[in-house]
Amino acid sequence: MFAENISRPDLGQLRHFLVAERQKTLSDAEWKFRMRGYGYHVKRVEGGVMVARIPQNEILGCVKM
Repeated sequence: MFAENISRPDLGQLRHFLVAERQKTLSDAEWKFRMRGYGYHVKRVEGGVMVARIPQNEILGCVKM
């Protein structure tokens, strides 16, 4: 599974994972809650989603969605 502790995930793989998980949910709030369970904080920004790893709050990058 993608949620394994990978030191620096590829943003392409991360985008694929985020999109797949978003399709499983009914709302953005539910999707964000699921992502926190996997150890990621997602925030909608203009042009995509900013993704950070929690609890360090290490920003991984911005993914277009």
